[in-house]
Amino acid sequence: MDEMQKLTPRQIVVELDKYIIGQNKAKRSVSIALRNRWRRQLVAAELREEIMPNNIILIGPTGVGKTEIARRLSRLANAPFIKVEASKFTEVGYVGRDVESIIRDLTDLSVSMVRSEKTASVQEQAEQLANERLLDILFPPPKSRRSAAANTEGEDEDRPAAPSAVSPADMFELEERHRRTREKMRQQLVDGKLEDRYVELDVPVEGFPMMQVISPIGVEELGVNLQDLMGNIFPKKVKKRKMTVAEARKYLTQEEAQKLVDMDQAIKEAILRVENSGIVFLDEIDKIAGEKSQVGPDVSREGVQRDLLPVVEGTNVFTKYGMVKTDHVLFIASGAFHVSKPSDLIPELQGRFPIRVELTSLTAEDFVRILTEPQNALIKQYTAMLATEEVEISFTPGAIKEIAKIAFEVNERTENIGARRLHTVMTALLEDFLFDVPDEKIKKIEITAEFVQKRLGDIVKDVDLSRYIL
Repeated sequence: MDEMQKLTPRQIVVELDKYIIGQNKAKRSVSIALRNRWRRQLVAAELREEIMPNNIILIGPTGVGKTEIARRLSRLANAPFIKVEASKFTEVGYVGRDVESIIRDLTDLSVSMVRSEKTASVQEQAEQLANERLLDILFPPPKSRRSAAANTEGEDEDRPAAPSAVSPADMFELEERHRRTREKMRQQLVDGKLEDRYVELDVPVEGFPMMQVISPIGVEELGVNLQDLMGNIFPKKVKKRKMTVAEARKYLTQEEAQKLVDMDQAIKEAILRVENSGIVFLDEIDKIAGEKSQVGPDVSREGVQRDLLPVVEGTNVFTKYGMVKTDHVLFIASGAFHVSKPSDLIPELQGRFPIRVELTSLTAEDFVRILTEPQNALIKQYTAMLATEEVEISFTPGAIKEIAKIAFEVNERTENIGARRLHTVMTALLEDFLFDVPDEKIKKIEITAEFVQKRLGDIVKDVDLSRYIL
């Protein structure tokens, strides 16, 4: 939670503004919820457990930034984050996934995050150890030392050691010469002069595939490996593989980093991170609101809500890393709520989402800002991609306004898919250029309002055509 100590709610909103245009109410709500998690950590222990997260429902049409807000929030907090569609879960016993798999997947992600962080922290040490192992392969110790070591290991305690064929003075000289040569080779290794030389490594062979476990909690990919279960009976198989020093260093560095990382400690930290800062984004929650559908083999939507309820309100979930408490996991739900409304959810679930924020539909002016202002703006993306082909592309202010206007009009006349419409419009607009480059004749492209109208005008006028293309 160190990152959250640096960011006030106002600063969190500023960070979200870099990627998401508008939706200030939603940004304020999530920034307060995120800051409250850090505040909770500082409260006295006896009260800390009593402070529950204020889960949020984001209400608004598709493509207005609901998912992006949640995703950017998790990156700011460096928190485990998972996005799931509520509609893919069904009541236990029917086809579908058990709702507790959300927490198991979140824990998997958290363990991967912590492992990556800890591996990065020991990377330098791991590289040094990998270089030492490479030196042992490239320049093994003198035979006399190895044979002396072998003799020492094989000696009987009651029997006097056999006299060595090599005198102590010769042994010292041999080792001193070996040390000097090894230092020279170490310098060559550091300077990258031995990168193309080939070495042989023993690489473990995967003898058994991953298997699924059928357990009381459902068929879940618990990742139990037969090699782990039967490791004492069947030793790990290895095979010799020839590779360059550069490749071998990467492999040995990974191997050494794994040895340096305390996985038991990493798992404990990952579980704590899930329990105290995990974020679950429940998309399409409106699809499970309301009563049972009368068409098709649809299971009770209320049943799915009742299965979700214990996970949201707080329970213990069994994972392959141990028990995980969900009491303080932050749940952010979202839905368009065109047909249903939040009050159609069962009262118990409604009570677990006390904060509701309505996101506004995007206007043509918003589209202009989305195209240009965010750090990942579409125009910046296309400019960077075409620059890789040594082509310079520019958009006049009039062209940007025209693109925004077309996207807005198509949303109004067909299905409103929000900012995602800009992707279809930009692809249709630039398709020929993206196909033709690289081309010696095309080095500079200027997109004007006239070009946009000429390229997309007919498509926009024909409603049927725009339904297919845009």
